[in-house]
Amino acid sequence: MKLARKAVLSGNALKLIAIAAMTVDHLTWVIFPGYQTNVGILLLHSIGRLTAPIMCFFIAEGYYYTHDRKRYAARLFLFALISHFAYNFAFGIPFAPFRTGIFNQTGVMWALAWGLAALCVLNSVELKQWHKTGLMILICAISFCADWSCIAVLVIVAFGTNRGDFKKQMGWMMAFVTMYAAVYFFCIDKVYGVLQIMVALSIPLLSLYNGERGRWRGMKWFFYFYYPLHLVACGLIRIALHGAGGVLVGGM
Repeated sequence: MKLARKAVLSGNALKLIAIAAMTVDHLTWVIFPGYQTNVGILLLHSIGRLTAPIMCFFIAEGYYYTHDRKRYAARLFLFALISHFAYNFAFGIPFAPFRTGIFNQTGVMWALAWGLAALCVLNSVELKQWHKTGLMILICAISFCADWSCIAVLVIVAFGTNRGDFKKQMGWMMAFVTMYAAVYFFCIDKVYGVLQIMVALSIPLLSLYNGERGRWRGMKWFFYFYYPLHLVACGLIRIALHGAGGVLVGGM
């Protein structure tokens, strides 16, 4: 008889994994700039693919658990604004958007905040269906310029609207990420387009989520401080190693 896998990871544990994977990925970008194809570098970026799915998952979870969605959304958008400057400094991207293109003009927090907004829109009982459709198109357009683009919004929506059905959540995530990988493949870099599919590595980890936050209540604020601070550190490393130049698409 096949035994069911025991859920052993709290929300805090998964968030720590996401933070560690994010740090590895960002440091790799600033130490080894550009789209290098060394196996070791690709492995490090593959580890980084764990981060976005876990972040999206907990935005969707936060939507259901928060006591005040408006305050939660306001906090995310404020965090996205602060993190914009840290993210662009980290990778040598102009603070004013669209001076160097449409990709990577701001950090993933912009897309995550809009993902929460999208869930609020879709679950609204006051809006008509055509209102929801129009707002979703607008949200996708507004978030397109962020790291992980509007795909992060769609993944959050998939997680939130299929909550309780893990297979559907992961299936939709992989469908949307495949779209992202295709855009990356044809518009940015072929090898790194394929690399995006490595988000599948997050599925076994998310399957171990036990539905509990974890004992430490300070994780939320730890992440809010850690995210911009580690990006500032990455920016200082970038300047020390490579000068003022950008290190990924969207950079100067």
